[in-house]
Amino acid sequence: MNTTYGWEDLVSAALVGTERRPLPSGESTPEAELLDHAALLTVRARAGRLPREGSPLEAAPEERQPEVPRAASARLARVLGGERSRLLAEWLQAAAERGYRLSPHLLPELLDQAVRDRSIRPHLGVLAGARGRWLAGLNPAWGFLLEEVTAPGAAHETWELGTSGDRRAHLGAVRAADPARARLLLDETWEKETPQDRAAFLEVLADGLSADDEPFLERVLDDRRREVRHEAADLLTRLPGSRLARRMAERAAACVRTENGEVQIVPPLTCDAAMERDGVRAKPPRGTGERSWWLQQIVARAPLEVWSGLLGLPPRELVRMKIPDWGREVMAGWVRATVLQGDPEWARVLFAWDPLADLLAVLPRGEREDLAAGFVRGHGLDGQLIMVLGGAAAPWGPDLALAVLEKILQVSSTQPWNLSELSRLAGERIDPALSGMAERLSPEPPVQEVAALLRFRDDMLKELQ
Repeated sequence: MNTTYGWEDLVSAALVGTERRPLPSGESTPEAELLDHAALLTVRARAGRLPREGSPLEAAPEERQPEVPRAASARLARVLGGERSRLLAEWLQAAAERGYRLSPHLLPELLDQAVRDRSIRPHLGVLAGARGRWLAGLNPAWGFLLEEVTAPGAAHETWELGTSGDRRAHLGAVRAADPARARLLLDETWEKETPQDRAAFLEVLADGLSADDEPFLERVLDDRRREVRHEAADLLTRLPGSRLARRMAERAAACVRTENGEVQIVPPLTCDAAMERDGVRAKPPRGTGERSWWLQQIVARAPLEVWSGLLGLPPRELVRMKIPDWGREVMAGWVRATVLQGDPEWARVLFAWDPLADLLAVLPRGEREDLAAGFVRGHGLDGQLIMVLGGAAAPWGPDLALAVLEKILQVSSTQPWNLSELSRLAGERIDPALSGMAERLSPEPPVQEVAALLRFRDDMLKELQ
């Protein structure tokens, strides 16, 4: 076979056709001859390289963390092999919280999985240990590991030299002990931080947020990156007395008219630079009008108490009030404001009017579970019920667990084909210590399947003690 043809010649022949640009024919057809040449050139390109000089790799550093117990490691291998695979994140979180490191033979598979699944990366920062970070330095695809938290608690001497994850953990520990010191620490290095780190560090300031943080956050509103400005605006929205809150209250008041005893809403005509600085995004999502979008954001960032002052009604009556034309936008803004400002009173009245999962997170844990349990008992199995349960943080206590298990039992006799998502939530969110309660409730297969998953989780967590 003539091997003097280059890759460009073959590409040209393939594009115009072997009839118009034939290759010297051999024993095969022109098309086969073209493919033979391409295969030969490919093999030559891959194999025809001179070996490069190398140097021996340094050994991985010694480990300081305890290795995961043998039984727990064996269960992890089963999960990775497909048994109860949805529990992987829970296993990783529990092991990381206890400061364990993974068995070395499981590291490559988990690091490969974390390339595809970002949600498990923060746990691997701890679990990978020194060997994992050594491997990440050798494989660029695993480089994300070098940015994650490397210790389960607050790290020491890491603010200047630590990974991004370690620095966030350190800032959080300082914030919990001394909020002002944490803010000063961040202020000193602010201009040197990457945009991603600036936004992540601002999230840490949510704990212990106070009026003392306002001057720093007000300056951050001038940051060149939008995600950083929006994070600062979200924090200032949580401070009802902040200058941003007052500016938003003025904008909200300008949108409200009362004519003949009826409330009229007039959205802004433009989104100026001052509004954008305060966190209002000018460009709406696809399918949403500009004025509608701007109105929602103004309502979301205005202090909730401004509405009783403007309209003379308490929250429970405001949410029932008819608002012509723009009522949907105002209601959406109130929901977002309630979540941002963490107002339990508004969360209760809005949930009673329109049960949304985000509102549950605003309420104290006990009340949250009571509301969710009541909703489960009085509502049919549909997408809204699943969404509400998705907002009830795990682990679910006895009352909510019982309400969900009874719903499973009820639906199993009428719509057994419709149980998969509810059963999955029950098995993954109920406190695994309640597996005995589930097992005793009913011998029906759907309930017993949930009980089996709870027992699996209970055993899994006990192995990590």
